[in-house]
Amino acid sequence: MPIFLRRLALISLAASVLLQPAHAQTLKRVEQADFGKAQDGSDVKLITLRNSKGMSAQIISYGAIIKELHAPDRNGNFTNILLTTDTLQKFQRGFNGAAAVIGRVVNRIGGAQFELDGTTYKLPANDKKNTIHGGRKGFAQSVWTVEEVPMKANESSIKLVYLSKDGEEGFPGNLKTTVIYTLTDNNELRLDYEAESDKPTIANLTNHAYWNLAGGGSCLDNILWIPSANYTGFDGELIATGEILPLKGTLMDFNEPTRIGDRIEQLKPKMNGYDHNYILGEDKVMKMAARLVEPTSGRIMEVRTTQPAVQLYTGNHLGQPACCL
Repeated sequence: MPIFLRRLALISLAASVLLQPAHAQTLKRVEQADFGKAQDGSDVKLITLRNSKGMSAQIISYGAIIKELHAPDRNGNFTNILLTTDTLQKFQRGFNGAAAVIGRVVNRIGGAQFELDGTTYKLPANDKKNTIHGGRKGFAQSVWTVEEVPMKANESSIKLVYLSKDGEEGFPGNLKTTVIYTLTDNNELRLDYEAESDKPTIANLTNHAYWNLAGGGSCLDNILWIPSANYTGFDGELIATGEILPLKGTLMDFNEPTRIGDRIEQLKPKMNGYDHNYILGEDKVMKMAARLVEPTSGRIMEVRTTQPAVQLYTGNHLGQPACCL
């Protein structure tokens, strides 16, 4: 019997600016182009989504990566607000800031193994003795199939599909994963995830986008709000322990809008920045996960999700040029 996983993430962007909508007859909402060939010879596509407000998103079929997202500042000037690079070769060589889809399982699996229904599955260890982000060749290093989506009013969409075969990176089951990217005329980027397996397995998907609302510099001056009372505990190798810990009064508490850099130095030397999982609630309804404000440009980003938690990561291995939510 097929096993389904569904989840939804919504990213809304705004600035204190009134933009004139593009003329409907001249707006090409979805456009595809070639972006080179992967190392296995597969063709890689570049898809551009546009809305009537002038926003655009570029997605490549390698890793289902959001290559660029151009958003307006308070003066109506557009810039890319994601970490990115310019060529497929650089992405394939391991560009560390890619906004790729991570799977089968985001974050770390302790000891590079897990038990399911009495069977222990051993995985490749690619983070010391642990497995991170799906293994040595996860979804972020794979070429996805591009499929068109029926057009809806005020939306621009594209579908990407990847089949992870039974035993790939040690995980059981043939897992078909679908991600639909949608850019709306409300300046929302929506990510709809769906996964179907032909046997019991584990899956935990996300997009590892690194956001810099200024379009450059550091993320430390961004003001962050996360409506969460608790976070999940972890050990010295960042493996979840199962503990649920309170946030109030800690360095990780963002229940009041706070500049990211205000307390980050106090986390050292134990940690080099934020890499914490904030609990939002077990219900699967769409809920606010975070709000990020860049004061100089006036850009505001709100993140909503159907999932029970959101991970804050301040790009510590990159020198904190952007943050992940």
